[in-house]
Amino acid sequence: MSINNQDVFSSNTPDQDPEETREWLESLDAVARVHGPKRAREIMLNLLKRSHELQLNVPMVQTTDYINTIATADEPAFPGDEAIERTYRAWMRWNAAVLVHRAQRPGVSVGGHISTYASSASLYEVGFNHFFKGQDHVSGGDQIFIQGHASPGPYARAFLEGRLSEEQLNGFRQEKSHAGGGLSSYPHPRLMPDFWQFPTVSMGIGPINAIYQAQANRYLAGRNFKDTSEQHVWAFLGDGEMDEVESRGALQLAANDGLDNLTFVVNCNLQRLDGPVRGNGKIVQELESFFRGAGWNVIKVVWGREWDSLLEADTDGALVNLMNTTPDGDFQTYKTMDGGFIRENFFGRDPRTAKLVESMTDEQIWGLKRGGHDYRKIYAAYAAALAHKGQPTVILAKTIKGYGLGKAFEGRNATHQMKKLTLENLKSFRDD
Repeated sequence: MSINNQDVFSSNTPDQDPEETREWLESLDAVARVHGPKRAREIMLNLLKRSHELQLNVPMVQTTDYINTIATADEPAFPGDEAIERTYRAWMRWNAAVLVHRAQRPGVSVGGHISTYASSASLYEVGFNHFFKGQDHVSGGDQIFIQGHASPGPYARAFLEGRLSEEQLNGFRQEKSHAGGGLSSYPHPRLMPDFWQFPTVSMGIGPINAIYQAQANRYLAGRNFKDTSEQHVWAFLGDGEMDEVESRGALQLAANDGLDNLTFVVNCNLQRLDGPVRGNGKIVQELESFFRGAGWNVIKVVWGREWDSLLEADTDGALVNLMNTTPDGDFQTYKTMDGGFIRENFFGRDPRTAKLVESMTDEQIWGLKRGGHDYRKIYAAYAAALAHKGQPTVILAKTIKGYGLGKAFEGRNATHQMKKLTLENLKSFRDD
């Protein structure tokens, strides 16, 4: 044990009853030995929860296992039609990607980002379809900070709604040069006052302004200027963006003011401009620790429903241990390969986990999705965030950058910089 860990659990007073302490430790040893690490962990977490209720000043748990915060049994029923929503989402993913691709045509070549929205489409769609209140709502509506690089997604949605024309989509990033009217590259209400609520990008503008917007809403209600009790502030952010000073600098303010009218949704696709956010680390775990330390409620959406049966069968914690110890760089490598590679290089690292998937085909292993692409998991997280009182909530949703765009894009280091789809890319994307 390191010196730092010893300091965390040390006490300035001597053990008043070493024999009783030893009995407690032996009891924990027995539970872990007889019933397994999973049951021992459940008991410890319940004891820690009770210790905080009793105000015993026991050090908090900085990170939890690299699994979903909300247990499968606690997930509410998904109220939508997944097949219909998946169809519309596919259309929007296509239109968003092709919107950027067409902005690279000869004589234009203005850039854009294909992969960010591809990774976060499900996060937005669950919100738009089931949670976000529009401006015509009696409350005045929710306030939503859209991740800047994901702007093609809302444009693609607005096109299906009939709010934007094909001519306008062809004017992406050409506000001054396109005869039919252009679309701003990033959200900005001065450039498009009838479309965007708030400016986002440069990095960090969204998170800090979302905090102050939620605080302002509380101020308006507290001074009886306006009833903002049903308005919620949603900020959609990137995991790389969370390294910006502005992104983390006011977190404690939100916690100190108890801004439970605020939810951060961090799209953890594990990549920034030209590579992993934390190649040899785990950005989801790092952000969990940071937000917990700042006083936020943390909900992790790491794995899709396809993993549920495997985790249930993982009675000795071998799979969870693999999840805990695998760095982000490895997870990114897996998603550029195939199911056979994952079987050998992830599950194959422990004979117990290899046995868990021995009856699965390579295709089924490849189909084990990340939580940020699962409507049920996202819906459960959003519902829990709105139900939580007394703290702001951050949802850390693990996704794949370039999801659905094909092997040339998904999880690739260069995917953020890739603006064009080759003919083969388009065919693969179309078929998928």
